[in-house]
Amino acid sequence: MRTTGHNEETAVAGEKVRAFIPLPLPPKDPPIHIEGELAAALRRAEQSLARLELAGEMIPSKEWFLYAFVRKEAVLSSQIEGTQATLMDLLNFEAGGSLLGADETDILEVCNYLDALKYARAEIAKATGLPVSMRLLNETHKRLLKGVRGRSKQPGEIRRSQNWIGGNRPGNAAFVPPPPHQLAGLLSNLENYIHKEDALPPLVRAGLIHVQFETIHPYLDGNGRIGRLLITLLLEEWKLLSEPLLYLSLYFKRNQRDYYDQLNRVRTQGDWESWLGYFLTGIAEIADEAVDTSRELFAVVSRDRAKLLKAKDSSVMSIRLFEELPRRPVVTMPAVVRALQTTKPTAAKAIKVLENIDILIEETGRGRDRTWRYKHYLDRLGQ
Repeated sequence: MRTTGHNEETAVAGEKVRAFIPLPLPPKDPPIHIEGELAAALRRAEQSLARLELAGEMIPSKEWFLYAFVRKEAVLSSQIEGTQATLMDLLNFEAGGSLLGADETDILEVCNYLDALKYARAEIAKATGLPVSMRLLNETHKRLLKGVRGRSKQPGEIRRSQNWIGGNRPGNAAFVPPPPHQLAGLLSNLENYIHKEDALPPLVRAGLIHVQFETIHPYLDGNGRIGRLLITLLLEEWKLLSEPLLYLSLYFKRNQRDYYDQLNRVRTQGDWESWLGYFLTGIAEIADEAVDTSRELFAVVSRDRAKLLKAKDSSVMSIRLFEELPRRPVVTMPAVVRALQTTKPTAAKAIKVLENIDILIEETGRGRDRTWRYKHYLDRLGQ
């Protein structure tokens, strides 16, 4: 059995607990060997990721799918942490429509995730921007917690107190991360590993780094979301994907108990190989689903475009509105007026054309402040 760290006794809230201190990456004694089933899982993950990148390049308007996939990832990652906001809640909010009973705080947390991802991607894309590093993650974390429930938990700062995972007090916690005085050295080692040359394949390294980050748990809140976002940033910085089309939070949410069990096996049994098999299987599974989704969404748009062009009351404005829908699959009257830069009566006529052929569906049933959604597109995206 491989040793992946040691325990250090520390006191938290008057209780003595054993905090886990992970060894630096990469694993040793023995090192990771990519062979057998693990090698097959790696090949499949690499091939699936390459197909996803190719699918992204072949899509006529990548912006459509990027808009949708990034929002789906933001919602799912936030749901893992307990928020109740759905994709439709987010899209309604962004369109300026009714919240339909959704908690605005939950939606703002999802919006913060979007802002955090946008900031981090812009930084690693700039020649003078920050690379994937603790400085970048701290700035990203600051945006993640801005003005929401975690705003009192040192946004953008490494924790200065002991935290724990699971349980209602340190003594019955499922896991106790390293104490604060250990964090500087552990995070420095992690950052060095991110940027050093390594014989291990990039996808394997991304899996190792995610576990190490989650084990260190450097923040008082938001560690899970930043840890999942870190995978996305590594895939982009290492040129494995040019856009964040892989929403891995779906896999973690779908297999949530296995996810936590696998993390625990690494810490208690040194079983990195089992975790990597789980992680690589998830990449392949979600990449394949994303390729299928992108194809089917494109087919939906193409089919509905043809239907619109054949409609007797089709107009230039209705066509212009339709072409906006993949980027704005939920719309309100003011939003359509702004998007088309036209008058309210003209916008109303364009909406009516799309309603008549079942492309737009009005969902509030109200006479005023109505909201329409691109039903076929959102139904497929939400599967």
